[in-house]
Amino acid sequence: MTPQELRALCLSFNAAVEEFPFNPGTSVFKVLGKLFALTNLDARPLTVNLKCDPEDAVRLRAEHDAVAPGWHMNKRHWNTVTVGELPDRMVRELVEDSYDLVVAGLPRAERLRLDRG
Repeated sequence: MTPQELRALCLSFNAAVEEFPFNPGTSVFKVLGKLFALTNLDARPLTVNLKCDPEDAVRLRAEHDAVAPGWHMNKRHWNTVTVGELPDRMVRELVEDSYDLVVAGLPRAERLRLDRG
């Protein structure tokens, strides 16, 4: 997966936006103000921080060298994924899971607004 494909994937979700609150090189992808992916699209290797269910996070780290505890994030809930070392399909699923977890944590009214969007 290329950096452009990762950006397009993150922006393909309902109400997803890209912001640069830290510096011009760090893309922060959010849904209704809540972070679901964090990456430097120019970094090599390309990595992305993604939210993950705590039990799944531990399992993924044990099964894949390309999945590590979230760098500069809550290690219980976030993983850092090295994109090129996993199949594109798996990266897509991990990004989608991160988005879904963040949406699930939104207030009901905001979730309903997303469903209608």
